[in-house]
Amino acid sequence: MQPDHVLPYVFAEPIRTERLVLRLMTEADVDDIHSYQSREDVCRYLLFEPRTREEVAEKVAAHARATTLEKDGDYLQLALELPATPDASARVIGDSYFTISSAENSKGEIGWTLHPDFAGHGYAAEAASAVLDLAFRVLRLHRVMAELDPRNDASIALCKRLGMRGEAFFVKDLWFKGEWADTGMYAVLRDEWNKAH
Repeated sequence: MQPDHVLPYVFAEPIRTERLVLRLMTEADVDDIHSYQSREDVCRYLLFEPRTREEVAEKVAAHARATTLEKDGDYLQLALELPATPDASARVIGDSYFTISSAENSKGEIGWTLHPDFAGHGYAAEAASAVLDLAFRVLRLHRVMAELDPRNDASIALCKRLGMRGEAFFVKDLWFKGEWADTGMYAVLRDEWNKAH
């Protein structure tokens, strides 16, 4: 059966979940995003070191322009906004990454980062579920994977909660922050996601 994915796709409107708004980043988000991307504990398992405010501003400007998924490497880096309440202003509490890893083979890759102050409340799972819905129900991709550091217990637990299966464990395959590190791979197929949801 030939891939039946729907590409290109332009992210034009925010995705609203029960508690979050997933949207393109804006310059107004820089301080919120810097508040977690500048932390050692947040960056421990990410491919970058803690960022300065200027570095975050540059990344946010680039991410704001990334709106189209069409070919390999195209990506969305969406802000996870907790809307305003009577007691608190709206703020960005994390971000969700999605890229086309192979248009030919109808594959995508997902990732996430969350401010530790908001961990443990299901926000990452809520956002990741919305992104997987986009991948499978809108884009009609065949498969989505997540590559992660096997020491990152929280991300592994989230993958399992999302119904992603562990498929590979690569031993010391990545030069990562001054040492050889392992890589874990988790994945789920569209048929599996649709059946479970």
